[in-house]
Amino acid sequence: MPYVNIKVTNEGVTRQQKQRLVSGVNHLLKEVLNKDPKSTFVIIDEVELDNWGIGFDLVSDIRKSLD
Repeated sequence: MPYVNIKVTNEGVTRQQKQRLVSGVNHLLKEVLNKDPKSTFVIIDEVELDNWGIGFDLVSDIRKSLD
C-alpha cells in the first residue's frame, strides 16, 4: 500500500494539474513496482509561501526579490 506525499507551494495549482499528478504517480508505481493503483494513496499538500524556506530565506521573500 504505497503512500506518496507531494508538497507544492500554494501558487494556484489547478484541480486538473492535481489530477495529472495523481494519475502520473499511479502509472509510475504500477510500471516500476507493479503496485495496484486502488491501494495507492497520493496526498497533495499546498504550502503557503511564508511556510516554505530555501537556504536562509522564505520563498515569499525570494519571490518578491525576483519581481
